[in-house]
Amino acid sequence: MTRIRWLNALAALALATLSLGARAGDITVYTALEEDDVRVYLTEFNKTHPDIKVNLLRLSTGDLVARILAEKANPRHDVIWGTAVTQLSDPRILEMAEPYKPAGIDQVKTAFKDPQNRWFATTGYFAGFCVNTDVLKKKNLPMPASWQDLLNPVYKGQIVMPNAASSGTGFLMIESILQMKGDAKGWQYLKDLDKNMAQYIKSGSRPCKMAATGEYAIGLSFAFSGVKQIMEGYPIKLVIPAEGAGYEIEVSMLMKTAKNKPDSKRFLDWLLTLDAAKLYGERSEMSSVPGAKPTEAVLKAGLPADVSTVLYKMNFDTSARDKDKVLAEWKSSIER
Repeated sequence: MTRIRWLNALAALALATLSLGARAGDITVYTALEEDDVRVYLTEFNKTHPDIKVNLLRLSTGDLVARILAEKANPRHDVIWGTAVTQLSDPRILEMAEPYKPAGIDQVKTAFKDPQNRWFATTGYFAGFCVNTDVLKKKNLPMPASWQDLLNPVYKGQIVMPNAASSGTGFLMIESILQMKGDAKGWQYLKDLDKNMAQYIKSGSRPCKMAATGEYAIGLSFAFSGVKQIMEGYPIKLVIPAEGAGYEIEVSMLMKTAKNKPDSKRFLDWLLTLDAAKLYGERSEMSSVPGAKPTEAVLKAGLPADVSTVLYKMNFDTSARDKDKVLAEWKSSIER
């Protein structure tokens, strides 16, 4: 009996060891989130999950989606994290997703989660103008308040914006203009705006950084890029266009082909925790997670306490459906 009990104890220990091994290990995550935000989020994640190593690939939205589709026959990632829903709604990507309901998902509003549980959003972003007040004063330029104001010839060569072909922020901007104005007037507006444009940048945050250092008067970026520059002491004013700011939500999903599903699910669960929510309040202009509240410093920098008051209501189905057509037109008539 003693020997049997000893063997049973060894068997139990072996099962426990295998169980731990299944829960611990590497996961590969693809993301379009900003690099400095990713570092902060992963540092906090590692505090509570030191047994999970996150191997990360970070690319701009357009480049990331192209990579995912190129690897479709042999996916190399377990999780997609924080990437525009308009881009991930591509049917070719959705069929790669495994339905999953992370812990806490019931507290997330319906608009921020897929009815089929293929994705959920934790954060989002909206368009804003980063205006360098020193450059305006030096060049005697007026403060813009709207998209329409940007057509003023006095801004010629003083505006930079993200390239819609590579940047989710860039695509958001042109898609919001098209939804606001309709196709004909929208494309005409974009061609008129191009006359004042100095260049199109691959990154969604870079135009704001270029305005912050005085290279240009106005950088069109996502709003929180402006908040960051203001908090760092640059002479930037965040302007939210009077017509309303187009917005996008950043979603995450589990892959059917994930090699480490247990740890991938633990990572997705963490994205909806209070620990993560506190970081969203510090580093994102909007969040779906209860407990994510903007800090006083963020509000002082110009982010509205209630961002819903400044958003233009986007139709994400339209954005996803028309993406290829819009980008083809962009590349043929405007991109340079």
